[in-house]
Amino acid sequence: MSDTSQGTGGLSYDKSKRQWPNELNVFGALILIVLIFEILGAIFVGQSLLFDTNDRFDSIFNEARLRIIIIQVAIVGIIALGVTQVIITAGIDLSSGSVLGATAMIAMSFAQISEVNGGPNPKAIFGPALQDLPWLVPVIVGLCCGIVAGIMNGILVAFARIPPFIATLGMMLFARGVAQWWSSGNPVSFPTEAYAKIGAGMMPVIIFLSLAVLFHLIMNYTIYGKHTYAIGSNEAAARMSGINVPRHLILVYAIAGMLAGLSAVILTSKNLTAQSGMGLSYELDAIAMAVIGGVSLFGGRGSIIGTVIGALIIGVITSGFTFLRLGAFYQEMVLGCIIVGAVALDQWQQQRAAAKA
Repeated sequence: MSDTSQGTGGLSYDKSKRQWPNELNVFGALILIVLIFEILGAIFVGQSLLFDTNDRFDSIFNEARLRIIIIQVAIVGIIALGVTQVIITAGIDLSSGSVLGATAMIAMSFAQISEVNGGPNPKAIFGPALQDLPWLVPVIVGLCCGIVAGIMNGILVAFARIPPFIATLGMMLFARGVAQWWSSGNPVSFPTEAYAKIGAGMMPVIIFLSLAVLFHLIMNYTIYGKHTYAIGSNEAAARMSGINVPRHLILVYAIAGMLAGLSAVILTSKNLTAQSGMGLSYELDAIAMAVIGGVSLFGGRGSIIGTVIGALIIGVITSGFTFLRLGAFYQEMVLGCIIVGAVALDQWQQQRAAAKA
């Protein structure tokens, strides 16, 4: 017999149905993966992945590798914050990587300096009137490009009733075409010094973590977050409860597009150039971060914290395979298995919860 206690109004509470927060499960997976790499490193490399075994730092950690891990996932992690919200609505966004590529080309065009080594900028897209602009101009242009792409996705999903997979797949192809068309496939380079500072050093990580905190609060303590979860759990019920589902879906996709545009600004600032191939497969990495972080592909469940931990898991795996001097193809195979396993686990948990209900 299950252990129950009486609550207000005679309702009973069954302790056997208590569950750990999903974020703790994901964090446990992160710790397990770190331990596996530590053991493999001790056996095959004779070094530690995350700890300093050579007294090179003031702390016990390998600060250089930790810095690399969090920097390499920060930009895709920003995209993942938007993708997480889309998936919670039971949607999907396959266009974020291509939107990043197109936005990178356009935003960098407004961030160029007029002179390089005493002569005119050889990579200039516009004339002198649109060169040496304040850093805020290309940032706003980048955010607006992402928002427009997101709104188009939202309209196709909410009003045209096109499945999110098809709508965002079309946007993925369209945006990649825009990226290649913008400068005939040529790189756009030489940004202003102020623009270059946006992605310098640890700024991508600071922006990523700040946005993660912001959207964690929004998703948990605002009407926007409650409506997002409600739509993903049961869209028909959400409509009947008075939620303007089409308008909210457009807002969710617009936010996802805006974050893709912001990632483009940070990436071009960090690399000091924009190329039409930027962001290739970033959408898959962002979806992987969300899914590994416990976001259900069936909608209605997931969290920003889980996505952040999922991003760290991918960062540890990427750095760990490099640390063990293994090819990138092994990393892709392992990530594929982890993603399939995460979705299978999610299905099993849903079936188990339905059986208990």
